[in-house]
Amino acid sequence: MSNNSISRRSFLAILGLTAFVMQIDGLLLAEPQDVLATKSERIMAYVGTFSSPLGDVLPTQVDLPPGNGRGIHYFQVNHDSGKMTTAGFYEMGTSPSCLVVNAEHTRLYSSNETDRVGEGREGTVSAFSIDKADGHLTLLNTVSSGGDGPTYVSLHPSGRFLFVANYFGGSVAVLPILADGRLGKATDIKNDAGEIGPTKATHAPPGSFAFSGHDRTHAHMIQTDPAGKYVLHVDLGLDKIFVWKFDDQAGTLVPNDPPSISLPPGDGPRHFHFHPNGRWLYSIQEEGSTVVLFDYDAQKGTLSPRQTISSLPVGYAGSNFCSEILVSSDGKFVYAGNRLHDSIGIFSVGINGELKQVGNEWTRGNYPRSFNFDLTGRFLYCCNQRADNVTVFKVDHKSGGLEFTGYYTPVGNPSCIVFVNIGEHD
Repeated sequence: MSNNSISRRSFLAILGLTAFVMQIDGLLLAEPQDVLATKSERIMAYVGTFSSPLGDVLPTQVDLPPGNGRGIHYFQVNHDSGKMTTAGFYEMGTSPSCLVVNAEHTRLYSSNETDRVGEGREGTVSAFSIDKADGHLTLLNTVSSGGDGPTYVSLHPSGRFLFVANYFGGSVAVLPILADGRLGKATDIKNDAGEIGPTKATHAPPGSFAFSGHDRTHAHMIQTDPAGKYVLHVDLGLDKIFVWKFDDQAGTLVPNDPPSISLPPGDGPRHFHFHPNGRWLYSIQEEGSTVVLFDYDAQKGTLSPRQTISSLPVGYAGSNFCSEILVSSDGKFVYAGNRLHDSIGIFSVGINGELKQVGNEWTRGNYPRSFNFDLTGRFLYCCNQRADNVTVFKVDHKSGGLEFTGYYTPVGNPSCIVFVNIGEHD
């Protein structure tokens, strides 16, 4: 590989991170870019799965995948069509259900949801190196997640810490990342506590029997704000979003003032996503089937709710469990996942951040657990957990619409998908 190609790739990476910006009525947006991956570069997709039946589950647990996956599945991604081609898998019988990749695309981390280790029967988290020649994974190490049933992992912007949300254990943990990419022992573990919300969601659709997590504490997601100054995590059973000040030297969490904000009883916050401007946060509620817009004060780490909107089409009745929520890289659209309705709600973002539903796309599969954009933002990939497939949609950046490409990729019980640029072709 020549020095010129290295310089070009570095330049493209800088463009992708900084993007082009434009000012629209006082709203800072990043335009979608197609420069993160050129035709000479190789993109891999990694799909985390449920690869063994969930063990030691609660009687109220509604999500019981049979374990059809083989672990972490690899795919080569076609730049033009979005089609995925099977490239292998890293076999794991511990359900690596959530994956995250570091900024350099050299390391991948998985939360192993059905693993049980030690006297406390805790879950585990694994670290892998990514082979730049073929995209295959090599295990670096596996450590305790600090609680039962780890369901979400994310990285601090510095790349020095991994955050874990333990769903069954109702706890969150901070794990240091060592110089070689391996994980160290947790530097902090926080256990959620408080009054459990009701089994009937405040905003549930008419006739809904959706009940999943209001039996005990359930930490479902953890992630920093864009600056890495604060860490936010949701507890579905408590109907709260917690906010922590983060000490990036000691790797510890300190309660913010106030330490949390409550959502409507029983609605069950699951995931959230920040708008590119860093001032708005969108939270999706699993049992209430709603999206809530919060104003976020980056200096104080505080949230103020301003809008609540259904994730479902007008007139829907019956049960539904929300799943994923994503904001497009240009900040113009929000996408919300619906399980049982099996759709992705599409919302336009107004100049003040408020949402308006502009579409609702069938996922071409059963129980969409999560979805993600590719590195260019041109395609959206949906993990249909019960249908055992990943479906591919082309994104219309003008309307926000999703056009099914016709591509189905068979994957047993897919849970999440991430993308990695492993470099140029030889």
